Amino acid sequence: MENFTPWSALIGGALIGLSAGFLMLANGRIAGISGILGQLMTPREGDNGWRIAFFAGLVVAPPLVTLLGLASGEVRIDVSLPLVVLGGLLVGFGTRLGSGCTSGHGVCGLARLSPRSLAATLVFMAVGAGVVFLVRHLIGG
Repeated sequence: MENFTPWSALIGGALIGLSAGFLMLANGRIAGISGILGQLMTPREGDNGWRIAFFAGLVVAPPLVTLLGLASGEVRIDVSLPLVVLGGLLVGFGTRLGSGCTSGHGVCGLARLSPRSLAATLVFMAVGAGVVFLVRHLIGG
């Protein structure tokens, strides 16, 4: 954990929590990225403006932070593009299978004390830890 920065992690977590809470208070919506993006694929009249703004913020914020010199470090992806695409497809499949993603279940669902979100969060955290252990210690990645 040589790159762990507790202050930036704390600030980032607080901003995620505040934005999720604001979306719930302002729109009555859960800040689940897979649900927001999924509903953009099947648009409903009068319900797209905030979804487009939310998604645009996710896309624009990282380059903007880098451009302003506020990025905390270099981002390196040490695997091939096909492996990244495969990982993205598996995550997409998992969010459909689990009826939501880490932001929907892990941030918003747990805050609402949802038993289903607790179960989903425990499962994806356990699977994530298992995959990291498998890749780093058994396969030797």
